[in-house]
Amino acid sequence: MPSDKTSLRAVGIWLLVCCALVAVMVVIGGLTRLTHSGLSMVEWKPLTGFLPPMNTDDWQRLFDAYRSSPEFREINHGMTLSGFQEIFWLEFIHRVIGRVVGLVFLLPFLWFLLRRQLPSCLIWRLAGFFLLGGMQGVMGWIMVKSGLVDQPDVSHYRLAAHLGLAFLIYGLMFRQALLLLEPESHHAEVVAGPLRRPTWILLALASITVIAGALVAGLDAGLSYNTFPLMDGQIIPDNLWHFDPWYINPLENTATVQFDHRVLALLTLALALWLGWRGRVETAFPLLALAALVQVTLGILTLLFEVPVVLGSLHQAGALLLFTAILWALHRIRPIPLSSFYEKGLSCPDR
Repeated sequence: MPSDKTSLRAVGIWLLVCCALVAVMVVIGGLTRLTHSGLSMVEWKPLTGFLPPMNTDDWQRLFDAYRSSPEFREINHGMTLSGFQEIFWLEFIHRVIGRVVGLVFLLPFLWFLLRRQLPSCLIWRLAGFFLLGGMQGVMGWIMVKSGLVDQPDVSHYRLAAHLGLAFLIYGLMFRQALLLLEPESHHAEVVAGPLRRPTWILLALASITVIAGALVAGLDAGLSYNTFPLMDGQIIPDNLWHFDPWYINPLENTATVQFDHRVLALLTLALALWLGWRGRVETAFPLLALAALVQVTLGILTLLFEVPVVLGSLHQAGALLLFTAILWALHRIRPIPLSSFYEKGLSCPDR
């Protein structure tokens, strides 16, 4: 039987719940990174990893496995079992929540599917979301694995890929949820049209800034040049292009990586503030500007205080909040009314 508005609204609410869980995953992943807990689990058991250590023997086995890792040998060689337990729990919780997200997505998806409450095009989209979620789990392990071979730290490239994929999954699900919950367009083309292209540019700019921030985190670049707006007493530091070949500087030179992140963040803020003023007739745009201002403020404070855990975690959460605000603004100014899809019984908006 064809899907109706009530069924699709339920699907939209379910996708928002999944988005909330992904947001929790992003925040806990940031905490895991900031507390140096991410390499505490040296094994990946995607199907059997729900249960924590149940007794002393379990703890000792996990600790013995960790003692063979580069992080223990080079950094935490004096760590005791109790110290290992302190760094273990965040990574364990991060992995368990990842499995919970998978179940919260899969079980309702199968329920809607069996009850024939999904149009065919939406089935394929949702299946794609689930596939991306599985890829994210694999990407997380590939990232962790890079810190278990020679160096006691994960590859900053893989860290950026892991975070970027999380934002992609969140963004796709959030946008689809909005289309299902609010299918009708509210603004005339004369109002929405001029805002559409710069808002898409802002989304691209904010996304690149997030990836640049992941490179900063992966290289621990936030622990140097802890002043603002100057870096080592200069607006543009001298050592931006010291690495050879020159093109690896934006990827591996900590000064260049941090400088790029600063510039991208300020460009994002400038465009967001302009859009906040230009689109002030739509509430989403002033909120977008406010989110950008809060995020840049958090970034500056995080830098000035040399990346404390609380500020670093809030900064990562702020990035997701800004990303959400931009998606919401784009939804509010989408180009066509979508009620015709429901009227025709298709129930599968594409824009």
